[in-house]
Amino acid sequence: MSEKDSNWRFADDVVVESEVIARARQQSLELGIDPISPATGAQAAVVVAATHAENVVEIGTGVGVSGLWLLTGGTEAQLTSIDVEVEYQQHARAFFTEAGIPSNRVRLIPGRALEVLPRMNENSYDIVFVDADPQSVIEYVEHGLRLVRPGGTVLVARALWRGRVADPAARDEVATGFRTLITETSASGAVIAALSPAGEGLLQITKLAP
Repeated sequence: MSEKDSNWRFADDVVVESEVIARARQQSLELGIDPISPATGAQAAVVVAATHAENVVEIGTGVGVSGLWLLTGGTEAQLTSIDVEVEYQQHARAFFTEAGIPSNRVRLIPGRALEVLPRMNENSYDIVFVDADPQSVIEYVEHGLRLVRPGGTVLVARALWRGRVADPAARDEVATGFRTLITETSASGAVIAALSPAGEGLLQITKLAP
C-alpha cells in the first residue's frame, strides 16, 4: 500500500460513526448503494457545524448516511433531501427517526433533482451537499450556487472520482466533468474553492458576496 493510500485509509478508519450511521451504511451496501466515506461525512459535518448552518439541501438521499452526518454537524439544522428513489428515502426516514431527529427537521422530496432544484428559492440555504448522478455534477453545482446565500457553501462528494480526476489520461465523461468543475471553481473570482482528498475527494465551494 502506498503512503497516500495509507493516509486515506487512516483518515477513514479514525472516524467514529454513530451506531445509527453504521447501520445505515450497512443497509446502503446491502442495497447496492455506495455511501460516502466516514472521512467525507465527518468533514461535511465539521463544515456544517463551523458555519452554524440552519438550512441544508442534500442532492442524493440514499438511505440517509450523508444526511445523518450533515445533521450531526447541524444539531438544529433543517435538512431538505432530494432523491429519485422513494424506497431509499423510506429507509432514510426510518434511520432519521432512529437517530432521534424530529420529523419536522427533515423534508424528503422524491423526484429528479434537476426538476426539483429550479423550483427552490435562491440565496436561501447555508449548505448544499451534492452526491448524486455524477454526469450531472456541474449542473448540480450551478443550482447549488444559486441556492446558497453569500457565504454559503456547496460541498461536492467524490470530486476525485475513483482516483481518475487526477489522471490526465482519464478522459471519460465523469472524470472530465469533475476536472472541469475543480479547475473552473478554483479560478473563479465569485467563489473560494478547496479540494480535500478525504474519501474520494470533497470539493468545498463557498459563494462570495457580490
